[in-house]
Amino acid sequence: MVAERPRGETALASFTRRAEAAAARLFPDFDALHGWSVDDAPAFWRTFLDFADLATEGEIEPVLVGDGVERGRFFPALRLNYAENLLRGADDDAVVTGWDEAGAVTHVTRGALRDGVVSLARGLVGLGVRPGDRVCAVARNTPATIEAALACAAVGAVWSSVAPDMGAPAILDRFVQLAPKVLLTHSRFTYQGRTTDLGPLVESLQRAIPALERVILLDEGSAPALDVPVHTTAQVRCADGAPWRWDRFAFDHPLFVMFSSGTTGPPKCIVHGAGGTLLEHVKEHRLHGDLGPGDVLYFHTTTGWMMWNWQLSALASGARIVLLDGSVSHPAEDSLLRLVDASGVTVFGTSPVYLQYLDRSAIEPAKRFGFEHLRTIMSTGAVLHQDQFAWVRAQFADVPVHSISGGTDIIGCFVLGQPGAPVRDGYSQAVSLGYDVQVMTADGARRTGIGELICASPFPSRPVGLFGDADGARFHRAYFAENPGYWTHGDFLELTEDRQARILGRADGVLNIRGVRIGPAEIYAVLQGFDAVAASLAVGQEDARAIGGLRLVLLLEMAAGATLDRPLALRIKKALKERASMAHVPAVIAALPGLPTTHSGKLSERAATDALNGRTVRNRHALRNPETLDALVAHPDLTLG
Repeated sequence: MVAERPRGETALASFTRRAEAAAARLFPDFDALHGWSVDDAPAFWRTFLDFADLATEGEIEPVLVGDGVERGRFFPALRLNYAENLLRGADDDAVVTGWDEAGAVTHVTRGALRDGVVSLARGLVGLGVRPGDRVCAVARNTPATIEAALACAAVGAVWSSVAPDMGAPAILDRFVQLAPKVLLTHSRFTYQGRTTDLGPLVESLQRAIPALERVILLDEGSAPALDVPVHTTAQVRCADGAPWRWDRFAFDHPLFVMFSSGTTGPPKCIVHGAGGTLLEHVKEHRLHGDLGPGDVLYFHTTTGWMMWNWQLSALASGARIVLLDGSVSHPAEDSLLRLVDASGVTVFGTSPVYLQYLDRSAIEPAKRFGFEHLRTIMSTGAVLHQDQFAWVRAQFADVPVHSISGGTDIIGCFVLGQPGAPVRDGYSQAVSLGYDVQVMTADGARRTGIGELICASPFPSRPVGLFGDADGARFHRAYFAENPGYWTHGDFLELTEDRQARILGRADGVLNIRGVRIGPAEIYAVLQGFDAVAASLAVGQEDARAIGGLRLVLLLEMAAGATLDRPLALRIKKALKERASMAHVPAVIAALPGLPTTHSGKLSERAATDALNGRTVRNRHALRNPETLDALVAHPDLTLG
């Protein structure tokens, strides 16, 4: 259960007092607390587990076994059930609110959700689903999906989901590797007013996955004709009236399988354990987000992005979560804002892309809605640029803006907020407690400076491993081979002397232009000031005539009605020179009808770079719009003469 705390005190302050008692010393500031959390990791995680008051059984000791970040394992003698911990509390509390594009709203109480989870879990057991079995889902962002995911967790099955708008080849790349026993799916989805039948997709999945034993529909749509049994959830449910016993599983028992983007090869199937996922999320929600009973969390996400799993875990902190099934801008341009206001959202999770959409559309949120309950805005998915912080405060409310960043690989965040502390525009307030985040520079690992993001300490939400990687060789190559002894995350990071952080982009996107290392985010920040530019990618093109053999190319997607002409190109170059450096000025600026984007909505610098340099783009179907690469290759200004 969520511990009570004195009125007006943050959970972080309450935990700090608990930590001081455990450490028998004072922590005068966050840096001191953070230092203890990495210098004495067992004491920190033991203290936080006690503070979190989760439903567990077994022994807390040992807290940590194994050496280093690669082999360290937490709480090997502890057992828990993820779903049980999310469903504890008063039956009549509203815990999930679902919205769709038509404006229909569904409220679900904890008691109703618990009853639905238990009856569906009984039915899954009756169908032969056992602990460790994989259950995959092509699912909309609805309360029914929440219920299904928790039912799988209740019986110890492993949940893996994708959004229904992902193409069949990309879904197959993911699900075929897992050989699921059961596929859960909606029969259709609606986006921007257009409804798509999922029957053909489900048929192709069933044919390609020999291990699949049955399909369960998450709605009341028509069932496709398949070679395996098809059920509705109503047909699967079992309510025998007997008391439900929550089976508890090992701390590292597989809970979720998440996927890498798949733009550089087959997607990695990243296996996350129940205990590490739950403990990390509760820490982030309570200590870094100050979430608790009475809070309402909305984070814009689909079921194919880790923020869906992250938001789901907020139920364990007593918060209500709000879901949107559909578009943020349909039927009205401000549909999402209306949802946030009407739902009484206290913590609004969004992205720089959506904020830019509001800005470019001249939508002024605070002039349309009151947002009287809003107390924090969080942003992730891309770099939140310095100018956007002030815009958010001016256009929403004068509330803290938390720029958070982590990833699917850790199902959590390395950098995020610090309740009660001032926000420095352009930066994340804090490094996550329990994570010894450093930067790897040419001179080695450093606690301040600019370099590749690494982590030197073990952490509970480190993946259990990669699915199908029996000897751990792929897991080692992916995260530990480049910098032995450290987790290497792949982001380019700045850490200041006061331990604030600024993500500068993906490390593999960092360019060396005329001997100067450039993070593309530095260019994108300057382009925020150009309303004519809807999106941009800064990439390197190999050119033997250029100093260092690489020239900087800036690819632009123009805003509606805008064109790239010579005066605009000159203004962009001037701004980059004045606000960044001469090295940031591109040799070529080219406008394209669109930029390559993954199914999770992230621009792919890697795909653009490979196409630009005549290399085969691996897994084109991992992109939402692979045709943009053809336009890039054909652009006359990008051909080296």
